[in-house]
Amino acid sequence: MQPRKVNDVTVPVDTTKPNPNDVEFDNLYLDMNGIIHPCTHPEDKPAPKNEDEMMVAIFEYIDRLIRIVRPRRLLYMAIDGVAPRAKMNQQRSRRFRASKESVELAEEKEKMREQIFSKGGYLPPAEIKERFDHNCITPGTEFMANLAKCLRYYIADRLTNDPGWEKISVILSDASAPGEGEHKIMDFIRRQRAQPDHDPNTHHCLCGADADLIMLGLATHEPHFTIIREEFKPNKPRPCPLCNQLGHLVKDCEGLPREKKGEHDQFADDLPPAEQEFIFLRLCILREYLERELTMASLPFEFDLERSIDDWVFMCFFVGNDFLPHLPSLEIREGAIDRLITIYKSVVHRTSGYMTDNGFVNLNRVQLIMESLGQMEDAIFKKRRTDELDFRRRQKDRNKRQRTGDRPAFTPGGQFSPHALGRGRDSLYGNPPAIHNPRQAAYEMRKQSMESQNQSYGSANTSGGSLGSPSPGKRPSENDDEPEPEDNVRLWEDGWKERYYRNKFDVSSGDSEFKYGVVQAYVHGLCWVLRYYYQGCPSWKWFYPYHYAPFASDFLNVETMPSDFEKGTHPFNPLEQLMGVFPAASGNFLPPTWRKLMSDPESPIIDFYPVDFGIDLNGKKFAWQGVALLPFVDEERLRAALEKVYPDLEPHEVLRNSIGSDMLFVGEPHPLCDFLLGLYECGSSDDEAVELTPKLCDGIAGTVKLDEAPMVPNKVIKTPIPGLEDILKNKCVGILYKDPQYPEDYVFKAAVLAGAKIPQRVLKAGNWEEQNSGKVWKPVIGF
Repeated sequence: MQPRKVNDVTVPVDTTKPNPNDVEFDNLYLDMNGIIHPCTHPEDKPAPKNEDEMMVAIFEYIDRLIRIVRPRRLLYMAIDGVAPRAKMNQQRSRRFRASKESVELAEEKEKMREQIFSKGGYLPPAEIKERFDHNCITPGTEFMANLAKCLRYYIADRLTNDPGWEKISVILSDASAPGEGEHKIMDFIRRQRAQPDHDPNTHHCLCGADADLIMLGLATHEPHFTIIREEFKPNKPRPCPLCNQLGHLVKDCEGLPREKKGEHDQFADDLPPAEQEFIFLRLCILREYLERELTMASLPFEFDLERSIDDWVFMCFFVGNDFLPHLPSLEIREGAIDRLITIYKSVVHRTSGYMTDNGFVNLNRVQLIMESLGQMEDAIFKKRRTDELDFRRRQKDRNKRQRTGDRPAFTPGGQFSPHALGRGRDSLYGNPPAIHNPRQAAYEMRKQSMESQNQSYGSANTSGGSLGSPSPGKRPSENDDEPEPEDNVRLWEDGWKERYYRNKFDVSSGDSEFKYGVVQAYVHGLCWVLRYYYQGCPSWKWFYPYHYAPFASDFLNVETMPSDFEKGTHPFNPLEQLMGVFPAASGNFLPPTWRKLMSDPESPIIDFYPVDFGIDLNGKKFAWQGVALLPFVDEERLRAALEKVYPDLEPHEVLRNSIGSDMLFVGEPHPLCDFLLGLYECGSSDDEAVELTPKLCDGIAGTVKLDEAPMVPNKVIKTPIPGLEDILKNKCVGILYKDPQYPEDYVFKAAVLAGAKIPQRVLKAGNWEEQNSGKVWKPVIGF
């Protein structure tokens, strides 16, 4: 639902009215990085000209989500802060790869521009503008500090002026608060669920595009959990970066003049509508499907749906996640999850129980899964090769048809002539006329087809060509497909394990001690990931120290491997993380003496910042699917080098490098407002944390502390964005907020809470016909 315009005046949507989707949500959680990226460098429309336009685009995106979801209790906005070390390795790979691809694209564009001009082609003048390095969307940069400032202004403006915000609490966890955005949200939910005042029937709605949000949502065991995300539309056309026209890549650009849009080119600047549509994913329905898939008869123990779902989430980690490479024998496009479920059902009778319990792994039972998968590995690799060759053959046939023009041998005419669906020949939108004498018409079509083929055959023989000769203007070639990347491992041939370890790890497969170490690190990683999803970060320091995974058949004596982690670890500071994940090309976001460590040949950590690095395709076809072979950052060496440049930080850089806190905001009509204002009036110590009263805040628990620069009613809030108005009479209050705290060894329960009402079932029951004879099944649509 969009705001209407009446006489050029925008009429806002009244979000206090019932939700038009026939459901009322209590809490809306925004994984903000999924909003920031498409708003700062969109793929389907012109990019904002500057940071101010980016901020306005982010505001408008959030406004639209509020109009759709209409939360009644809480809006939680979480931006990625400093991530655990296990995630930093992936962030480092992405940022180095993005920097390398940016340089390669610029070189390719310049090369193609010269080629096109040398052939007399036309290209529009190169647009001169400041390049937006989206690596700046990382904690510790000035961009992220400015974003936090702008979001605080946005929250104050909406709490002051929008009636739909009056009664909701708003929590902002910006990039200064450590943790990934989605995991900060999950940590909040876990800690609230463990409170005695928590409502077990809270309706949660989480906005984000990452697939792991589904796993995280299932891990909460909340019965009313919905994910809202942008509808994925594959193969969206993207303009060529050289000529700004659709339909080809940079390497295929020919510099042709742009076709006119309209008789006088009056539609030249018109863009197709880019209004993004959203979809809801209801996890309660996914839970129903999983119940059907995982329910097993004659178990030696009681079936528990919640424990089965936890096992399913755990098995999905084998296929791939942000912290570990996937096992070589498991590819999600090959049905790896279905294969794991089949193995799980076949061995569960021998496990005497479930693999997981509240985020802790039973390694004895994991061993049985790996043994069964290991026995299949050779067959999996050979089938993968067969399928790959079949796909290449089909691709080659398709390319051959395209080279011949992709035209049929003949085009039927008369009664059987082609026409657009739904469009007749006798009227604009009528039906086509009925076929008369179809037998005679079919005979004539066959005759025409034979004559056409004979003519083509004769023409081909006359010209010395063949039936498959390419159409004029195309260079003849036996196979103009792109060459397949070299694969030295050849998993489909005997000896694959030896070649794999020799190529990927530079050791022999007979080195049992080394293989055991790799498997131990991987098993430790599986335990870390599951604990991270169910209990919070078990260690900020742990990471998987290899680029590749072991084979399932190498998982031996797993039950003896350690599954605990060092306690009391802490995250990097924001500028330290930038040094750990940025390439030297993005060093402009760091203080001068810090960035010098990334480029000075005499730097003690210069080896952390290779200008060029290898990308192992690892059996894949495209570079973006490959493995970036970057050196791992040695934390001790990094800290030792930074110790010498820490004194060079300016006061504003010291502030950006500090660990921040979440902020809680409420408007004047909110029951909590007077309580918070009373704290400011009393002037309690800045270090004194005060317990929230959950009844005043829709059951939200936690502690609050006074902010040094408080946002209080009647205070003028200056706009950080030119063109937007100052808030002359602020009507909200902001205060530092902290989630409820628990002992370090506290275990959050992975179960449906007492008093929770399970949503109405959507799927048709298997015995529905027996219990409802004569009735017609009516599926539930929507909420």
